[in-house]
Amino acid sequence: MSSQRQMAALPCLSLFLLLWSQVPGAQGQEFQFGPCRVQGVDLQELSKAFWTIRDAVQAQDHITSVRLLRKEVLQNVSDTESCYLLHALLKFYLNTVFKNYYNKAVEFRILKSFSTLANNLIVILSKLQPSEENETFSISGSARRRFLLFQRAFQQLDIEAALTKAFGEMDILLAWMEKFYQL
Repeated sequence: MSSQRQMAALPCLSLFLLLWSQVPGAQGQEFQFGPCRVQGVDLQELSKAFWTIRDAVQAQDHITSVRLLRKEVLQNVSDTESCYLLHALLKFYLNTVFKNYYNKAVEFRILKSFSTLANNLIVILSKLQPSEENETFSISGSARRRFLLFQRAFQQLDIEAALTKAFGEMDILLAWMEKFYQL
């Protein structure tokens, strides 16, 4: 019964965070992912939440020869394809990784940082909208292929190992996102 209440609390917490982030003057940064702009994101908060739990998560990753977010996925991503790729990755992380890693987060006692990460990714995904100049979501074949490389690598692993590896690679995803920070 307690875990049902905790699972019910996540959407409420997400809604609160989303509403709070819409308030004028809310702290945060602006990122430009090709035609998509995301404002009001505190990437330092995301990084801090991940680094708090990094060692606990990465210690569970026993497959060091495989990388999901490898060069072919994130290196030399054009501005045009960055919006689609980020959207696809965040949606996958939220719907697959975070959704299925919840029990591990409870077990490892990292639920607070886990929730901070999940809630902020929900906010980013909800704000990931094309800028006014370009209202269409550019779904390039190259970005789709990049995402499919990531997804296939994930699917080739045992589900527990894949979840651990994907969650442990959040630092790679956050570092890639930081490249799109706009002053």
